[in-house]
Amino acid sequence: MTALEITAADLWAIGISPDEHPMHYLREYLNGRNALTTAAVTGAGNGATTSVAGAVTHRQRPATAGGITFLNLEDETGMLNTVVTQRLWDRETRPCAAHPHSWPTEFVRFHHGVTSLSADHFEPLDLRGLATTSRDFR
Repeated sequence: MTALEITAADLWAIGISPDEHPMHYLREYLNGRNALTTAAVTGAGNGATTSVAGAVTHRQRPATAGGITFLNLEDETGMLNTVVTQRLWDRETRPCAAHPHSWPTEFVRFHHGVTSLSADHFEPLDLRGLATTSRDFR
């Protein structure tokens, strides 16, 4: 089996991959499209506009958040908090909710040492059968 096939089998069988993160296989393509890793986003600077791609590991919409949905994007370098407004969610429900991997264009925000992103656009990201499920709204 190739490394990609092993990762796909691990994800299918146990839901995680102990060797490579699925995003690893798309990194060269993503670099060519100027998508940063989640680790590199912290160096982008407050208010910068950037693109980042990752597996959506969590979607949360607390009743007290006024319709805001919080996503965690994960790639081979770490996780990143992402804020999705109700308006964006309504406009781009399919890429936001239906795809396990997304490619948002976002504004970087820093607050008390925490990096988060405010999304303004999403694109679905095809990971060639390496789809995993996120833990949504629980």
